[in-house]
Amino acid sequence: MALHTILGANGTIATELLPILLQNDHKVRLVSRNPKPVANTETVSANVLDYQQVLMAVQGSDVVYLLVGLEYKIGVWRASWPVIMRNVIDACKAANAKLIFFDNIYMYGKVSGRITEDAPFKPVSKKGEVRAQIDTMLIDEMKAGNIKAAIAKAMDFYGPRCTDKSAPGVLVFERMKKKQSAQWFINAKLPRAFSYTPDCAIGLYILATHDEALGQQWHLPVAKPTPTGKEFITIAAKYMQASNKIQVLPKWLFKIIGWFNPFMKEMYEMMYQYEFPLELDSTKFEKAFNFTATSYEEGIKATAEWFLTK
Repeated sequence: MALHTILGANGTIATELLPILLQNDHKVRLVSRNPKPVANTETVSANVLDYQQVLMAVQGSDVVYLLVGLEYKIGVWRASWPVIMRNVIDACKAANAKLIFFDNIYMYGKVSGRITEDAPFKPVSKKGEVRAQIDTMLIDEMKAGNIKAAIAKAMDFYGPRCTDKSAPGVLVFERMKKKQSAQWFINAKLPRAFSYTPDCAIGLYILATHDEALGQQWHLPVAKPTPTGKEFITIAAKYMQASNKIQVLPKWLFKIIGWFNPFMKEMYEMMYQYEFPLELDSTKFEKAFNFTATSYEEGIKATAEWFLTK
């Protein structure tokens, strides 16, 4: 029975991945600073900034998922992400464990057209520069044949159980539940892709259990066609039994709010993702594993049902 270890076990994607692992009869080890006990799993408390603790946490693992989330501050990212990646790479090499890194798309920067895995790293944000740095670190190790690993990239996400760390969760579903108008950043008329969290979790498991996926970068499945903000909100309104009115938040507003709100100050540099069409191409994954991403209609419906009952 294979041992699958989740680093960052309390996060949104880990919550979706865990039942998939248990349903497939794997042993599961949950690792974080304060892991929550879950039936039929092992928990280990570890600080991923400490190599010895990471090494202890992954010993005996067949697969390690790096799902760690850090405080959304560039200072924290610059100081911590390179250390975390180095620790996890070295620990997985020592344990002879496969590494599946759940990543975002910040390193690509502004891309014209649909983004494929061949897109060069051209970050236009400080956080994108950090992601490019740690991706390159892992890619170099994969190319050298030093580690069995794959990088799985996803958009900002939505789905059941996505609340405070999901833009659609906060701006659309939560507000509709309170009978407030949905909000959108900058331009609701542009296509804006989002990853559906259950698809992300299934995608991670597929990569972890197919050796032909190793040594590569993959875009986790994202539905097509990509809706505009207005289209996303219209579908959500139907299933939330709410108004489809939209309050569009202009970019200058975030500059002002950022003077008083540290999180919004950190968000400002990422606003380019709402100023231009943002579409992720996951054709490579879909063809390789004969997978069809959950449609936005179906995903938004399931998300709405969860928000209405939570």
